[in-house]
Amino acid sequence: MKNRRSLAEAAGRWSASHRWAAVLLWLTFVVAATVIGSAVGTAAPTPAELTNGEARRAEEILDRAGFELPAHEVVFLQSEAATVDDPAFRAAVTDTVRALRDSGRTQNVVSPLDPAGRPAVSADRRAALVQFDMRSATVTAKEEVQPVLDAVARVGKAHPGLRVEQFGEASFQHGYDTKLHEDYTEAENLSFPVTLVILLLAFGAFVAALLPVVLALTAVVAAGGLLALTSQIAHVDQNGTSVMSLIGIAVGVDYSLFYIRRFREERARGQEAQAAVAAAAATSGHSVVVSGLTVIVSLAGLFLSGNGIFIGMAGATIVVVATAVLGSVTVLPALLSLLGDRVNTGRLPRLRRRTESQDPTPAAGTAAPAAPAPAAPAPPRTGRGWNALLRGVLKRPLVAVVVFGGLLTALLLPAFSLHTGEPGVSDLPTRALPALGTYERIQQAFPGSATPAKVVVHSTDLDGPETRAALDRFRAAAENTPGLHGPVTFRTGGDGTVAIVTVGLAGTGTDEASVRALHTLRATVVPATLGTVRGADVAVGGTTAASVDSGDHLSDATGRVAGFVLVFTFLVMLFSFRSPAIAAVTLVLNLLSVGAAYGVVVLVFQHGWGEGLLDFTSTGAIASWVPLFLFVFLFGLSMDYHVFVVSRIREGHDRGLSTDRAIEEGVTGTAGAVTGAAVVMVAVAAVFGTLPQLSMKESGVGMSVAVLLDATVIRVVLLPAALKLLGDRIWHTPRLLRRPPAPHPAAPETAATDPERSARDDRRPVTTGA
Repeated sequence: MKNRRSLAEAAGRWSASHRWAAVLLWLTFVVAATVIGSAVGTAAPTPAELTNGEARRAEEILDRAGFELPAHEVVFLQSEAATVDDPAFRAAVTDTVRALRDSGRTQNVVSPLDPAGRPAVSADRRAALVQFDMRSATVTAKEEVQPVLDAVARVGKAHPGLRVEQFGEASFQHGYDTKLHEDYTEAENLSFPVTLVILLLAFGAFVAALLPVVLALTAVVAAGGLLALTSQIAHVDQNGTSVMSLIGIAVGVDYSLFYIRRFREERARGQEAQAAVAAAAATSGHSVVVSGLTVIVSLAGLFLSGNGIFIGMAGATIVVVATAVLGSVTVLPALLSLLGDRVNTGRLPRLRRRTESQDPTPAAGTAAPAAPAPAAPAPPRTGRGWNALLRGVLKRPLVAVVVFGGLLTALLLPAFSLHTGEPGVSDLPTRALPALGTYERIQQAFPGSATPAKVVVHSTDLDGPETRAALDRFRAAAENTPGLHGPVTFRTGGDGTVAIVTVGLAGTGTDEASVRALHTLRATVVPATLGTVRGADVAVGGTTAASVDSGDHLSDATGRVAGFVLVFTFLVMLFSFRSPAIAAVTLVLNLLSVGAAYGVVVLVFQHGWGEGLLDFTSTGAIASWVPLFLFVFLFGLSMDYHVFVVSRIREGHDRGLSTDRAIEEGVTGTAGAVTGAAVVMVAVAAVFGTLPQLSMKESGVGMSVAVLLDATVIRVVLLPAALKLLGDRIWHTPRLLRRPPAPHPAAPETAATDPERSARDDRRPVTTGA
């Protein structure tokens, strides 16, 4: 029977035979995706998509009524000695009001010197707020607020004895987005040279090191264009696009690294360039496709989160992973076929001897050995320590599972005390963003004024006596209920059937005091006042409500997302390796490494063990979105190494090696590639850890720890120990999944000549390795 080629092998062979066509097609694809994406533009999520629960319902009511809520802003004026009654202070207030109105970007300006604005004077009368709205909606106001910021800054310069600062939804988001863009850009710019250096050390040759970086860069660029198209369905915010870039660099480099290492290994065995490409395509190319598919399946679980931020993040990363896989199995084989031994151009002198001993590919310009591939080629050398550890693991696998499994379990235990919360403005240190200092000063003088709750009321009789009476009762309740305070504002808009009532909440907006105040507002005040209006639809929104509701929703969604990822990862591994045992081992080991990463994150960030080292202040909780983010991304990304190693083990067994020998050669034979890929992934994850955002630090540390555990403890100890304990049972294939065996493409004669060949189970299928 004729053996069927895998998709990766067929693509690799075609690309190697049509080299320039493959390269031109890839470049055309990248350019076309970029141009089309730029023309279409990336669609951002709506305010309703960014939250959940009652806060989302409030946004949906506003959206249906065509009520584009303007961004609310304040100008904070404060003096150490003067009061609002002093002429100099009053003059600064008057100049501020005039500057705001003259900017042409504001409306509803309320001065603290007017009767309506008198509540916006602090108790000591040394601080006051000028309140106003932007003319544009909250979503777009951040792009138009800079002229207003400039006008306020000029007032401040004209009154040096006073503090004159602006804060609000638009100004904070403008500063936050600018800071986020700068940080991510710096991170991306740092990740490329760091990755190149790591690859230089791994390959010992400049061209071989540069190739994965170039492929990853073009994949990220193309994915950015494609994302503009997919974002019309799954809207994407800035977090999604930034994470896409960093993840794209990591997986793009990893996939290329696996492929190039196998190509060089096949050349060292004596294969001609075309045959080496074909062998790499059938082995590493196949592993890249399986790994990419598993990552995509894991990321798809985020679509079940029901949160626009995660949905956009899932769409963005799925696009970049799929693009990276496409580049690895199409244009990379063509480039390797074109370069041949020139892939080793630019060898580093000091690394030449070491890399040649590990990966003895002929130097550029020299011919490959003409002898046929040996029956059992020696695997690339790895460290003596790792080899000794592996031999000990295979000798006493049960001891290895108990000891090292116990260590990971000990790291996992703190995860059971994981507590999530909303970091809010605490996600950034005050020194990272000047607006945060303004926010803190406003909170001290006017607790809750910077982030009021917004009660949305939909009624056909907003001007009726019943509604007016309810509003009066609401104002009275706000003044007499602990945790709530004025001023209470009332504003109608849209089609005339919707009103927004704002009221201040105690606390910082996301702390326990604010959460308690929100619950009081929702459970007691609103039902007894605005909730009594007949036929009215009332929902409480705002910053605090959005944080609380999104956190609660994500906690509820974690179970179904995790269930989806576990089930479909098991199915992908089952159909890829056609072994229930391997699929089960995959799930158990991945859960163990992710749990251990959770435990470390809890110790470092929740208990504050790493405050000094990582330069942060613990909030006593983990950002509510981080556990779900880590679970999905780690479960997907850890498959890179797992699939690569298990594929090589399977390949050795398919050549006729005993299970023990196949495990040993599979682990040692992939050591160099896995180590290089893991270092790249850790370096990229560490970039997250350097960002000032606390939640990003949590993500970076979690990813770094999990990748390190996957590449060391899991790969060298627990995986081979588990497979050793299972023995030949790992090759058992259910009748439904059986298919005819196929010889290893690179060395078909190996099975007949290997002295350690074990008897084959005719029912066992063959899966090419990495």
